[in-house]
Amino acid sequence: MGIIFEKCGNGEESYFLLNTPSSSYIISLLKDGIVSHSGWGRRIEKWSGNSSIWKIDRGVNLPPDLDPRNLSLDTLPQEYGTAGKSDFRPCAIEAALKDGTNTLDLRYFSHQIIGGKPPLKGMPATYTLNDGEVQTLALKLKDTVYDIYVTLFYAVWAERDVICRWVQVENKTADKIKLEKVMSACIDFASSDFRMLQMSGAWGRERKVYIRDLVPGTQGIESRRGSSSHHQNPFVALLSKDASEDSGEVFGFNFVYSGNFEARIDVDYTESARFSMGINPYNFSWNLEAGGAFVAPEVVMVYSKDGLGQMSRTFHDLYRERLCRGEWKNKPRPIVINNWEATYFDFNEKKLCELADAAKAAGVEMFVLDDGWFGNRFDDRRALGDWFVNTQKLKGGLSYIASEMKKRGLGFGLWVEPEMVSPESELYKAHPDWCIHIPGREMYLARTQLMLDLSRKEVTDYLFETLSAVFASAEISYIKWDFNRYMTDVHSDALDSEHQQEVAHRYVLGLYSLLERLTAKFPHILFESCASGGGRFDPGILYYMPQIWTSDNTDALSRISIQAGTTLVYPPSAMSCHVSAVPNHQTARITPLAQRAFTAMAGTYGYELDMTKLSKDEIAQIAEYSELYKKIRTVVQYGSFYRLVSPWEKSDKVEKYAAWMNVAEDKSFAVVTVSWVYAEALAPKIVLRLKGLDENAAYKDTKTGKIYSAKELMYYGLLFANMWAGSASEQILLERV
Repeated sequence: MGIIFEKCGNGEESYFLLNTPSSSYIISLLKDGIVSHSGWGRRIEKWSGNSSIWKIDRGVNLPPDLDPRNLSLDTLPQEYGTAGKSDFRPCAIEAALKDGTNTLDLRYFSHQIIGGKPPLKGMPATYTLNDGEVQTLALKLKDTVYDIYVTLFYAVWAERDVICRWVQVENKTADKIKLEKVMSACIDFASSDFRMLQMSGAWGRERKVYIRDLVPGTQGIESRRGSSSHHQNPFVALLSKDASEDSGEVFGFNFVYSGNFEARIDVDYTESARFSMGINPYNFSWNLEAGGAFVAPEVVMVYSKDGLGQMSRTFHDLYRERLCRGEWKNKPRPIVINNWEATYFDFNEKKLCELADAAKAAGVEMFVLDDGWFGNRFDDRRALGDWFVNTQKLKGGLSYIASEMKKRGLGFGLWVEPEMVSPESELYKAHPDWCIHIPGREMYLARTQLMLDLSRKEVTDYLFETLSAVFASAEISYIKWDFNRYMTDVHSDALDSEHQQEVAHRYVLGLYSLLERLTAKFPHILFESCASGGGRFDPGILYYMPQIWTSDNTDALSRISIQAGTTLVYPPSAMSCHVSAVPNHQTARITPLAQRAFTAMAGTYGYELDMTKLSKDEIAQIAEYSELYKKIRTVVQYGSFYRLVSPWEKSDKVEKYAAWMNVAEDKSFAVVTVSWVYAEALAPKIVLRLKGLDENAAYKDTKTGKIYSAKELMYYGLLFANMWAGSASEQILLERV
């Protein structure tokens, strides 16, 4: 049973024990309905109420309605802290009330234990296929003065070390209230003896891993850009001081949301840590009318007693199986060629067909037509929003191109950027008020484009109808959905002044509504998200689109770090990875084809180069890599992932090479990849201890035929001694004998 509710051993308190296979999360109900957090860690079967140390008076201002010698809210660990009642730590919720204050005093009101997991209306979230997978605790709190109710939801997974949290606020007063902050999860840890892990970066170097010790005060990450952003991924982990890839405790938090977010850890004067995660309070408020309800997005919380690697695999399995949806959830993803770096805007149907011929010979399965196919789109300064075919470039239209691809045995895909509009476009001329802008101020252009106001239903309705017509106009089986600027000048002409701070959140809800409608109408289409590369790589997007363009930087050495960071949370099936030309278009670096191919094979595989300029020998070599990927892609996309050497580990070897492996679910097959980051003459040997194999089996190297026991490979390692600068990378396939 996942959730237990009973009296503590001292008989004075009640508690909820939320058990996953390896962890326990404990909530205590104290005197006068105070809801306290009592711990999260290794699984236990019963709770004694051993939390009295937290009730000691530490000399702060004490609340008048509580025993002043026994309880201080400023030191008591809480499930959902509020402001103004002696807790001086950052609160989880703030609301402007009719008395002019923002003080809520939330106490236990009632609870339900529900079989299954309720959906979050209008928002992405993890889901179940049967009620036995999850039990959900709905813990309802009520303010002591106003009829304001806050329900804390905890979805406890029976077979996964996962608890999902979200919050609902209900206004049952006769007056409107204004929510100014609503965190989706808040946890008070007993100590601050952790290291904080975050994934930060910028365009072209997304999700670099940073690890630092917690210190007194505030540390955290946020996005104010209208999307989850290149700069900070909505993920934080707290690591025990001894945690590594394969050992130690790790607490991982991922926000299922694609807009502004905040994740922060506040260490107080008692050296306790309060973690909170939710919608960023920056430029946010929500007018909650009488009788209304507001639902805050989901936070996925993962516990691992076996280090970062186990945390990652828990996230991977959950997201592949219970976040991604639709026909492509478990299907092998096709090998793609995208024409962007081959042609940019300079193409016609003849050039595209020549590229397709070369791609077919190289083993490609899907041709994706990128930017420039629509409207008056001859460069990136015009025509966004005009979703009709540019007949000067494509005289036969999309249906002709799709049919030509089909003749060659290729699927056909298309690039779109529906959330944007160019001032020089037919759409903008017809509806200048449909963009996000502040009246009376000069409009800020980024990439010579503006953002459409997806908070308005008429805008999302227009996009749905227009895109539906495009998607139905030809045999299209793949859509690359791009998003190429951040949100500024936040204002909607459709809302009055009192509701303007709702625009950013309403935009995200509008996007989700549009994606829900389109993916339901076109279930056969594989949707891939892109945001100038990896600028919106988050679980909210994965709910609608099962793979995401990992980064615009396709340089193999850059991608090793970017992809390693991404795999901390997101499964390989979610990472779109392509082989590009050299010198690389982003870094001008030259890397061997083998290294580019093996690095791209870490996710969903494809190509981003002009194959018409390659020799027959080069095409044949690429075809060999395509055939290799077809052999291993099920293992890569849907197997278990292990980092053997990670870029963030502190050792000399990390500066020289990276290594990872993928193991089939039944452990019958494994792919081991090693790649030099810093190549040396007469490079030292590499010995890698493998992971995840069937310990009682033997495995054959499919290239050499040599047979090894799994224990030898895992305990003593596999020797890589012949790698050289001509390839800089090696891949070994192991088949269980």
